[in-house]
Amino acid sequence: MTIPAPAISAAETNERQRVARLLAHATKQELQDAWDALAEKPVVKPVRGPETGLVMVRGRIGGGGAPFNLGEATVTRATVLLGSGTAGHAHALGTDKSKVRLAAVFDALWQDEPSRAFVENEILMPVEIRVAADDRRQAEETAATRVDFFTMVRGDD
Repeated sequence: MTIPAPAISAAETNERQRVARLLAHATKQELQDAWDALAEKPVVKPVRGPETGLVMVRGRIGGGGAPFNLGEATVTRATVLLGSGTAGHAHALGTDKSKVRLAAVFDALWQDEPSRAFVENEILMPVEIRVAADDRRQAEETAATRVDFFTMVRGDD
């Protein structure tokens, strides 16, 4: 007999995706500092990993053409179970297993209502601000090298 999964709203799905994205972008030092600042450390049991593997990165020509395999990327994943029974999952590019384990712990802590504010304020908000600043800086650097081409009409046409 299969137990149906609980229904998850689109808003909840978007929130979980935001948390997973920000935890993947967090540095190991940001996660370690938050762990050190945690008043009560939870009991953490590893369920899977951390383990490292490869994923195929796919692309599309022009953003809308036929998909093609661009290449492989190294990814590390982990799943943990807190003493409260909450499972946390994390994936990140690279091979830093301790970073991904901490990200999985904070994913589980974010799901527990009592610790959600801590995760939001100590990790997610600072990472979101840093990532936005990095994106803005990169966009400015790219804009500085932009060349505007225009078509000139010859006079004898």
